[in-house]
Amino acid sequence: MKKITITDATLRECARRGDIALSFKEKIEIAKLLDKLNIDVIEAAPVTDEKIDTLVLRTISPLLKNSILSCPAGVTVEEADRAMKAISGAKKPRLLVSLPVSAVQMEYFYHKKPAQMLELIASLTAHCASICNDVEFSAVDATRADKAYLFETIKIAIKNGAKTVTVCDTAGALLPDEFTALLNELYEAVPSAKEITLSAECSDALDMANACVFSCIGAGATQIKTCIGSQALPNLEHVMKALQVKGHTLDVSYGVNSMSINHSANQILGMTSENHSGSSSFGNSRSAIESNVLLDDTADIAKVSRAIVSLGYELTEDDTAKVFEAFKSFSGKKQVGSKELDAIIATVAHQVPPTYRVKSYVINSGNLISSTANIVLEKGSRTLNSVCMGDGPIDAAFRTVEHIIGHHYELDDFQIQSVTEGHEAMGEALVKLRSNGKLYSGKGISTDIIGASIIAYVNALNKIVYEEGNA
Repeated sequence: MKKITITDATLRECARRGDIALSFKEKIEIAKLLDKLNIDVIEAAPVTDEKIDTLVLRTISPLLKNSILSCPAGVTVEEADRAMKAISGAKKPRLLVSLPVSAVQMEYFYHKKPAQMLELIASLTAHCASICNDVEFSAVDATRADKAYLFETIKIAIKNGAKTVTVCDTAGALLPDEFTALLNELYEAVPSAKEITLSAECSDALDMANACVFSCIGAGATQIKTCIGSQALPNLEHVMKALQVKGHTLDVSYGVNSMSINHSANQILGMTSENHSGSSSFGNSRSAIESNVLLDDTADIAKVSRAIVSLGYELTEDDTAKVFEAFKSFSGKKQVGSKELDAIIATVAHQVPPTYRVKSYVINSGNLISSTANIVLEKGSRTLNSVCMGDGPIDAAFRTVEHIIGHHYELDDFQIQSVTEGHEAMGEALVKLRSNGKLYSGKGISTDIIGASIIAYVNALNKIVYEEGNA
């Protein structure tokens, strides 16, 4: 009985689609849910923003107890090194070399001839194998490639250290029996393929993804790529249901916890559905309202005030006037949505003398230790210090601040983004805390996104303690 490895590419597909803006918290939650299901491989999105994406992956890495964390290695040695650095804290890291092997994609997307692509596959796979023990080569658009060339790319990848090879039906054109025939030819032309894990990435373009999955398993594939909330890949729930019913007949086993899959998939679907705004870290009921906030320079103070209320804020007339003035300066350049309005409110409203100041912080995180934060705050002439553990560096930092002040406030939202480009890019964090039903927001900017997050949290905290007289 052979074991089928299940890969979930939900995080990758959400980033690729572009119509879903997952928050930092939601990405972490999706990874944790998949790991709890005992999904064999979680495929992450590429590292496009070095600061933000690296922080997400570094936070996810130590949380995974069961799953392999796979990260695309890009197309250069430098990109591969960044990817490996981002997942180095994972218990089971994997680098994914994903390159096209069809003439049309090689020319159109990469401007490379077949011989040049062979050289890139060889060199990049070899480099990844030198820095990571687990490397996968994904032959993109394999079903439209010249078969002799496809088989040559797979030979090269295996020779240079790939332990898993994925054949991708990117075009979505193969019928089940055609996929079976292709894999049979591959095994005959590439004997070394029998020594590695052969993986299939089927498309649902013809509504036949599940049928293709099981034709590939019958032809010898032992890894299958799935997804939740996207029609591009086979649906994880459907594949697991079929394996439950027919796995014994096919003489295959699997390690996924199929008993909990429906509940977890529904939770993930709530975060990845098309009407999801992504503006709230915890999927608050206000999300549907927030997604409708879109103001241009014709909006008057009454309309801006209604938008402020719809986001959950209760501002004084003076603060509302300050927000409107800042909005008018901003709206002349672009439309203002909920995230922009949040940032304006955090910047100009509830401006108070700081009760607490961030003096220093030290964050430790890795796959062999729990994330810890050692933070020193100043309150007047007093120096306050504490150390706490958490699920990742951000959670550890926020827990530490709470321990210092001796109070827990509801974290209503947490957002991070890059505001400048380059090696010394600035990161911006927005934290929204709720106290006694009222919303307070704080913003932090730093070249260190964790530092920006701590500053944002303390800025929101200062507004609470000042207004509630707890200073």
